[in-house]
Amino acid sequence: MNYREENLDEIEEKETDVAGREVLKDNKFFQVFEAMEEMNHLKRCLDEKEEPEPKMAKKEGFGLGSRLKDSDMRSYQLEAYEAALQRNTIGWLETGSGKTMIAIMLMKEIARQLRDGGDKRLIIFLAPTVHLVNQQYSVIKTHTDLHVAEYYGAKGIDDWDLRCWQKETCEKEVMVMTPQILLDALRNAFITVDMVRLLIFDECHRATGNHPYAKIMLEYYHKTDHKPKVFGMTASPVIRKGVSSAEDCEYQITQLEEILDSKVFILEDRTELEVHVPMAKEIKRYYGSWFVNEDLKGELDCLWTKFDTTAAVMESPTQMQFMEKSLRAKLTSFHWKILYCLEHLGILCAYEAVMVCMQRDGVAPNIEENACPHILLRNYLKEALHIFKGYLSAEACDLLETEATLDPVYMNFISPKLCELVNTINALRNQKQVLCMIFVERIITAKVICWLIKKLKFLSHLSCDYLTGNNSAVNGLTVKRQRMIMDSFREGKVNLLLTTDVAEEGIDVHNCSCVIRFDLPKTIRSYIQSRGRARYADSLYVLMLERGNEEHKDLLYEIFRSERTMQDATSSRDKAPISKICSKDDEPVYTVSSTGATVTADSSVSLIFSYCQKLPGDKYFHPKPKFHYDLSGGFSECTLTLPPNAAFRHLKGPPAKSNHHAKKLVCLDACKKLHEMKALDDHLLPLSEQLPDHTLAKEVNSAPGAGTTRRKELHGSATADALSGTWANVLSSITLQAYSLFFSCNTIEENYPGFIFLIKEELDEDVAHAEIDLFLHNNKVVKARASPCGQVNLDTDQLMRSKVFHELFFNGLFGKLFHISKSSGVRQKILAMDDTALWPFTNMYMLLPMSQQSAQSQGSPSIDWTIIDSCFAVAEFLKANNLPMAMNNFHVEAMQRQDDKKPEKIHLANTSCGFHDLKDMVVLANHTGRFYYVADLVNDATADSPFDGSCESARPSYSSYTDYFKKKYGINLHYNTQPLLRLKQSHNPHNLLFSKEGHEGGSLNSNGKSDPIQPAKQQQGYVYMPPELLIRLDVLRDILRSFYLLPSLVHRMESMILASQLRRAVGFHPNGHHIPTDLILEAVTTRRCAEAFCLERLELLGDSVLKYVVSCNLFLKYPEKHEGQLSALRSLVVCNATLHRLATGRNLQNYIRDAPFDPLRWLAPGQRISRPVPCKCGVNSREVPLTHPADVESGAIKIGVTCELGHRWLCSKTISDCLEALIGAYYISGGLEAACLFMRWVGIDCEHDQALVDEAIRKTSRLTYAIEDKDIDSLESKLGYKFLNRGLLLEAITHASQQEAGLGCCYQRLEFLGDSVLDLLITWHLFESHKDIDQGELTDLRSASVNNEKFAQASVKHNLQHHLLHGSELLLMQIKDYVKFMKSFPENEPLPAYSKSKGPKVLGDLVESIAGAILIDSKLNLGEVWRVFKPILSPFPTPEDLQLHPLRELGEICGEAGSPLCTECRKEGDQTIAKLTVQLKDGQLTAEGCDKTKNTALEQAALLLLDAMEKKGISHKRSIWRGKSERVQNILPCSHEQTTGLSPVERHHGEHSSTRSLDPTVSKVSIDMKKGGPRTSLFQLCRDMNWVRPTFEPRASGPRFISKAILHVPDSDNIEVEGEEKADKKSSMDSAALILLYKLEELAKCIIEEC
Repeated sequence: MNYREENLDEIEEKETDVAGREVLKDNKFFQVFEAMEEMNHLKRCLDEKEEPEPKMAKKEGFGLGSRLKDSDMRSYQLEAYEAALQRNTIGWLETGSGKTMIAIMLMKEIARQLRDGGDKRLIIFLAPTVHLVNQQYSVIKTHTDLHVAEYYGAKGIDDWDLRCWQKETCEKEVMVMTPQILLDALRNAFITVDMVRLLIFDECHRATGNHPYAKIMLEYYHKTDHKPKVFGMTASPVIRKGVSSAEDCEYQITQLEEILDSKVFILEDRTELEVHVPMAKEIKRYYGSWFVNEDLKGELDCLWTKFDTTAAVMESPTQMQFMEKSLRAKLTSFHWKILYCLEHLGILCAYEAVMVCMQRDGVAPNIEENACPHILLRNYLKEALHIFKGYLSAEACDLLETEATLDPVYMNFISPKLCELVNTINALRNQKQVLCMIFVERIITAKVICWLIKKLKFLSHLSCDYLTGNNSAVNGLTVKRQRMIMDSFREGKVNLLLTTDVAEEGIDVHNCSCVIRFDLPKTIRSYIQSRGRARYADSLYVLMLERGNEEHKDLLYEIFRSERTMQDATSSRDKAPISKICSKDDEPVYTVSSTGATVTADSSVSLIFSYCQKLPGDKYFHPKPKFHYDLSGGFSECTLTLPPNAAFRHLKGPPAKSNHHAKKLVCLDACKKLHEMKALDDHLLPLSEQLPDHTLAKEVNSAPGAGTTRRKELHGSATADALSGTWANVLSSITLQAYSLFFSCNTIEENYPGFIFLIKEELDEDVAHAEIDLFLHNNKVVKARASPCGQVNLDTDQLMRSKVFHELFFNGLFGKLFHISKSSGVRQKILAMDDTALWPFTNMYMLLPMSQQSAQSQGSPSIDWTIIDSCFAVAEFLKANNLPMAMNNFHVEAMQRQDDKKPEKIHLANTSCGFHDLKDMVVLANHTGRFYYVADLVNDATADSPFDGSCESARPSYSSYTDYFKKKYGINLHYNTQPLLRLKQSHNPHNLLFSKEGHEGGSLNSNGKSDPIQPAKQQQGYVYMPPELLIRLDVLRDILRSFYLLPSLVHRMESMILASQLRRAVGFHPNGHHIPTDLILEAVTTRRCAEAFCLERLELLGDSVLKYVVSCNLFLKYPEKHEGQLSALRSLVVCNATLHRLATGRNLQNYIRDAPFDPLRWLAPGQRISRPVPCKCGVNSREVPLTHPADVESGAIKIGVTCELGHRWLCSKTISDCLEALIGAYYISGGLEAACLFMRWVGIDCEHDQALVDEAIRKTSRLTYAIEDKDIDSLESKLGYKFLNRGLLLEAITHASQQEAGLGCCYQRLEFLGDSVLDLLITWHLFESHKDIDQGELTDLRSASVNNEKFAQASVKHNLQHHLLHGSELLLMQIKDYVKFMKSFPENEPLPAYSKSKGPKVLGDLVESIAGAILIDSKLNLGEVWRVFKPILSPFPTPEDLQLHPLRELGEICGEAGSPLCTECRKEGDQTIAKLTVQLKDGQLTAEGCDKTKNTALEQAALLLLDAMEKKGISHKRSIWRGKSERVQNILPCSHEQTTGLSPVERHHGEHSSTRSLDPTVSKVSIDMKKGGPRTSLFQLCRDMNWVRPTFEPRASGPRFISKAILHVPDSDNIEVEGEEKADKKSSMDSAALILLYKLEELAKCIIEEC
């Protein structure tokens, strides 16, 4: 090869040149001068070169925007493709030659065959890195129509189960993945080799040793009879260092062919390849030698020796409990990194290396204890910085500011090698496009050089970044970060990319114009791969060599020769048969017979480590196995010790020849044992959660989204059995249960006659004696009291008359007595129709007037049959008289006797009466069927008087009342001279179940917002009517008042009856007593009902009860499960989806009350539906099947509104909440026993077997005491409790990091139990102590009382931390700091709930674990636990001193004031900077917080902003006791932006993540003209522009409203507009908002778009 010969000749020429100038190597200035000459030559070469168009598409044989075709392939690609079709092939072609195209064509052909044959086997494409997986996936997806997906660890595939894999393998045709993913799937038996048709290996030269490529082939491919086709791709089939002979090449290629069961494809004629894939131009850059300052190096060595000695002492056996085992290793690692940078990069870069190490250390700078290993490392780095500062002069700073190439004067600060690199980069500046990859050997080199390039002023026009692997948890980059860097480099946003060998293989950057090997490649593979990264036409490949360095020369010579040797060795292999792989002794393997999953001795070690990683741990303890080796008889035996929370602790393995082999054997035995103990499932995966019984197993069948707020479900409504029947439709005598309903008003002069309530069934005692408050206007309250009054027998006539009374009054008052037929248009009387449909089976009862005499006597109340008979007579009169009215004989005779004198009596439709009898008389209008009572007699008006339109709201278009009734109703009046009557008309019923004064907004709509269901309040008008049209009823006016109480009263009674019906279904009566009906009713009533009670308080309590009962059951039932598994199981049981399934299984959803009472739709028996809501649900029965389709996030669904069949939509979460509330109700009334029996009724396993408690106590009694008895006595004294089993106490105070002591226990399980115990006890305490606060406020109190910080404070307050057994130095340090922080507060001063210093979580866990230990030791005595912990945790927050979270308090202030709150977060190093800005009328207030976590940074910023607002007079005093927030006192104008900042780091321009921009810009506005739309658009505009929300001032204008809108725009005057006159307030505000929007458009503040 001529190209190779030229390279070798060039090496020889350079050798002569170097030898001739060897004597001048000490002259640094000469070396720099020589380097400058060579650089100028390079510049000239680059300047003369024309910038060509990219040729990547032509090189690869296809463009990224088109699909592949056979015609696109070159001849050598077709040749390789044909070979791959015929046999398993390893395609060895140059980088950029289009190997991927060959693979794609092969995939397309295999896929065609699979589709034609109906074969479901897979095509698997393996790539060794995530970068390559992403890249190859994109190419395959772009150029084929195959169903393809990518798989790698960061996508969470390690947690997939069989179901996930089955889904993927069924849906996908091509799977692109890293080899470890496939290897794990094969080992876990999720995929088998038989399922694969084609297996492609990218960078297949890696298939050697222990690489997953080799394991896949050796462990699975070669052991199956159904082998898939194999295609490998590589640019270099050899991988080892130092390849120099044909024999070595032959051996490696043969080995690769054996493993891959393939033949290497050799291209005989390379002419076409060299035309289409030109090599990058190779340039060698030489640099002079560098002599390190020995004094500086000596000082650093002495410094390291001093700190290494200290570290050795800290790792002594006496300090083993609180040591970091890797301390000396970390110290040495830091030291060698610094020395490496000093020797290869110079003093300046070594200084930066120290800074990089300090950032990596990550220890908080405010810790001062020198005994801390982290502080030891930090002190070492600080002293190293101090040493470097003594050797850096002002010239070092000048270096960074230089405007040209580096001068020799700076050679004391950076090495010649680095200087040569910088000048080489600078020479590329004249290129139109600079994309340069710089390969280095070490990560620290990439970081430091990247820093230097960014600092050099003359390279500021270039953007630089570095790319490393992600294997190291500290130094590595995340996959997301790697992808972002590569995308930026491809797009040209990054010009210079410092990278390690992670970017050598397969990375496709087609426009990379230059590759620089800062560190020479060590292998032929590395050389070929890195050279292949230069894809751009006429690209450069720069090798940096040290003058006079023989090793560099020899290495490069061997690489060139090895490449030629490799080509020669493979040229004759094409026709040789594939060698069969040599059989090796099969290593031990454990196979699960049921699935085929396997684990070998080799893979068992990683499986054990994976199992330990799944165990619960924290930042102080990382679960991992430990190995101890014993030598016996020349063999090694390994003892495995697992963490204390593992399924078992110790296992001794069989003897082996080496420690390494013994370790693998004991791990294999451990895997087998863990599988037998069910700690590993049948696919040999660690179990983090398990479904232990059929109850929990049903969870997998829960409906999607069940138990969530976004899911809406259609359900039916329960029917009250006591109010059902057919007895009213059978006219025969019947005996009914009678209950008297008495009414008493807080206004003495108001009288409300009672009623008799008749039903077929007997009511429960508490329902029969119910007392219900009914709220009227003007603060009037009527108390309704029910009382049983025995049985009542009705004969046929009485039953018939009672029904007529019902139909007459309830239709006349709340409905219509006349019905207009749609077919004929004729008006029909309801009383004349068939009444069977008016008395449905599901609504069967009677409400009859109570006799006033019996009500006032001591005897049993009785029915007032006088009223009923009078109403029956009226009904008969209505049936007999049709309009136009036919006068009866009574009226005719009276007319004949009438003379011109004024009549002494008033003639009504059915009778006559004196003037004095008219007052408060109840009458019925014969022509309308409406009830009135007479307010007054109008002596100066008759039927012939001018008509004024006051009759029935008619328009005044008639000459007289006579004319009006003639034309409108066809009635001829006969008593035209009679005075008119002034009548008070009846009105619609109201919802009287809530106090208007106590509920400002009334009820809640489907969105939880105020939407009261009340008839529109109109002035109670009077009408004028001729007396002859009115029918008199012998009924007092007061009884009409009582009738208006009945809809709300009966609705509540029906709800109570349903609650008692549900109670009977549960069937539990603790201690012989019922659970009170009102508690059951409260538990099934949601806030949407807008009543004085709802389920939320009970739900909060029930949640704690459920959590405790389930936790206790799991703790006792599964003693072998660790805390993580128990938590997973508990979450499964108590999650809303499970509760929803259990609740619907018992039909609890039918009992839920989820809408306010609508009196307009209430129907009494005998009443005709006047406002029908036809069923559109598609369900014909009252019961709705659970399989009915649900609705998710639909705005068309209205919650709670029932149709005529009782169907209504419920939020799915409401059902789960109801079940928790019922648990709370049963707990309140019957204690834990009642709650458990109810939970068992719904299907929750909550058995507490005493034998399991005894076993838990016995198990811990075997623990040996690691502390002295006096220490235990001291702890028991602080607790005030004497343990019967001190082993429980020992377990409760032992942290998992104490496993060195060999206790074999930790507190995690007891912490799991104690968490639920304290949660229940504190919740119950708050529930009982604060009975007049709602659920939201109670939740705030519980959150402030039950949290880790509160428990940590209690732990320190009572000095419990001294008894904690642990083995973490970091934990010890943090506890000391927290104790010091706690002592900084006065003893009697309350501690802040929110502060910068947070207690270690372990301290809070300690309190919880001790609580769990006391619970078990006392045999589940909750009272004893509370006796111990009430004084420890006191005082508890009260509504008066409750501290809200700062961010929430700030949000409430801004929400009340209408001021927008803006949040910005940005990363600066490992810190998060959070910036909060609140917009006031004339400016902004801003505060910043800084912390490693975003939440803490936001909390700090909120605290600072609250302080700043308080100083400006903006206060927010929240009175949780009243359930409201006092309005913000002041939002003072601010003339300029004021900033209160916490910014401990320097400001730099960086990436910001902001929820909203603070710069006001013109915004586009779309206006929805529906009701509320203009206001919504205006509010959204204010949020976008960061303006204070506008205010509206509505005012009445007669019966209509006008609103004024006022908006304050920063740096401008207030804008005030007035809207048009509208019928209601909201519409008037919409009008003002619309006009204000158009005004803002005129002022160029917004642009209005058509909606």
